Amino acid sequence: MGLRRSKRQKADEGPEVTGTPGLAVELRGVRRQYGRGSGAVHALAGVDLALPRGTFTAVMGPSGSGKSTFLQCAAGLDRPTAGSVRLGGTEITGMKENELTELRRSRLGFVFQAFNLLPSLTVEQNVLLPMRLAGQRQDHRLAGEVLNRVGLADKARRRPGELSGGQQQRVAIARALVTSPDVVFADEPTGALDTGTAAEVLGLLRHAVDQLGATVVMVTHDPAAAAWADRVLFLADGTFAGGLDRGSAEQIAARMTALTGRAGVMAGAAA
Repeated sequence: MGLRRSKRQKADEGPEVTGTPGLAVELRGVRRQYGRGSGAVHALAGVDLALPRGTFTAVMGPSGSGKSTFLQCAAGLDRPTAGSVRLGGTEITGMKENELTELRRSRLGFVFQAFNLLPSLTVEQNVLLPMRLAGQRQDHRLAGEVLNRVGLADKARRRPGELSGGQQQRVAIARALVTSPDVVFADEPTGALDTGTAAEVLGLLRHAVDQLGATVVMVTHDPAAAAWADRVLFLADGTFAGGLDRGSAEQIAARMTALTGRAGVMAGAAA
């Protein structure tokens, strides 16, 4: 299928700084501080992480634990104060902004809670937008393939406003997959969906991992969503506080309850 990049395509994207073989995401000693002095906020306080290719990882944590900052630093949307980030073997920490923009367009996929589709474009045009922005040839056959995979082959000429919320999120997933990215980052992808529609969307992300070899990193507050992942990692106070492999929604919820209670105790002690 055309959803996997050839070795030639990868070679054309420029030299890579070799990281650990087989890893899609590597964070080493990543810190992110906002402000200075006594008012400084340590959103990430030394994060180490290694995620293999072809895996589905969910990241959870109490409010203020650093989930959004983690996602932004891991995806090159924000620069860490210290530490190293590698995506698909490429060191991105010292990249110039134009290099980061190109990397995000060609080698990363994004799925957001708010869908972030352009209302004036058709479904097909939205799916092909990453290729257009990257200056690549817009492959209509490939767009048809990915839309077929998400069950929207008959909606290619529709506008987003003509679709349901679940259908719009499926378009966003198709857009994220069209460049066969090294990593798909999903930020609360089911936050605006009902339970049944959310399960359909999560099933598509699961399928992308199992059948297409995609790597998915998802931030979520929902234990039921996290249960679709291979592994759930828990953030607390800017660092990872353990993980759970193939946990049930009940097990994940119990871990979150314990973490939230711990965060409350620590906040009270600091007051």
